[in-house]
Amino acid sequence: MPEAERVPSGADPTKPNAARVYNYLLGGKDNYEVDQMVAHRMLAVAPDTRTLAWFCRQFLLHSVQSAAEAGVRQFIDIGAGIPISPNVHEVAQQVDASAQVVSIDYDPVVYAHGNALLAGVPGVFPMLGDIRRPNDIIERLRTEALIDFDKPVAILIVGVLHFVMDDEHPAEIIRVLRDVLAPGSYLTFTHASDNTHADFIERSSSDTVGSSAQVRYRSPATVATFLDGFDGVGPGLAPVQEWLGDDLPSTRVVILGGVGRKR
Repeated sequence: MPEAERVPSGADPTKPNAARVYNYLLGGKDNYEVDQMVAHRMLAVAPDTRTLAWFCRQFLLHSVQSAAEAGVRQFIDIGAGIPISPNVHEVAQQVDASAQVVSIDYDPVVYAHGNALLAGVPGVFPMLGDIRRPNDIIERLRTEALIDFDKPVAILIVGVLHFVMDDEHPAEIIRVLRDVLAPGSYLTFTHASDNTHADFIERSSSDTVGSSAQVRYRSPATVATFLDGFDGVGPGLAPVQEWLGDDLPSTRVVILGGVGRKR
C-alpha cells in the first residue's frame, strides 16, 4: 500500500491503530473496541503479549534513564504514542530537571492526545511528524530550536520500525538520523523479529493488513544493520527482556531491543 494511504487522517473506530492497541495492552483507556479485538486475537495466540508490552515499556524507560545518567539532556521520542505514566520526560527529568523531550507521533489523533495531556509540562514538546520523513523532522527540530544537534541526543524509536515497510526504507531512515547526531548520542529501538511464532505472525498480519498497524517482521541479521555506525551497548541486539534481567521468561512474540552510542 502506498505510504500516504497508511497515514492516519483521523480517528477511525473501524480500523486498528498500533498506538491504541499498545495502550490497551498496557492497561490504558485510550482505545476502541476494534483495537481491543485485535489485542485479544493476539493474546489468544500468544497469551504473554501483554507481558511483552510491559517488557518493551520497561526497556524504553530503562534506556532513557541510562542515557540521562550518561549525561544526555535531549531526547527525541519518535512514535511516542499515547502518553502513559511513567513517561519518557518523567524518567529523564528525575535524573536532571533540565532534560528536554520532543514527543513525536504521525497520527493526528495520538498527537492531539499527547498535546492535551502534556500541554504545559516544562521541557516537553509534542510534535506531529512521520518517521518516514526524517529530514522533515530534523529540519523542524532545528528551525524551532527544540534540539541542539551539536550536543548529545538520545533518539528513541520503540515499537515503530516494524511498522515501516521495506519500500519505505527503514535502514535509510536510521542512517539519516545517525548522521545528524553528535558523538556521545544514543539510539534506542525495538523491532519485531521473524523468530516470532508463525501462528502469531499469520494472525497479526491478517488482522492489520493495509492499516497503520501493519507489521513487517525482519530477521535479527537485518535488524542488526540498524546499529551500523554505533557502538553497541549492553547485551547488544537481544530480546527486550534480556535487557531487564536474567530470569525473565521468553515470549512467543520476539521483540528485539537495541541500543547504540554514536562514535
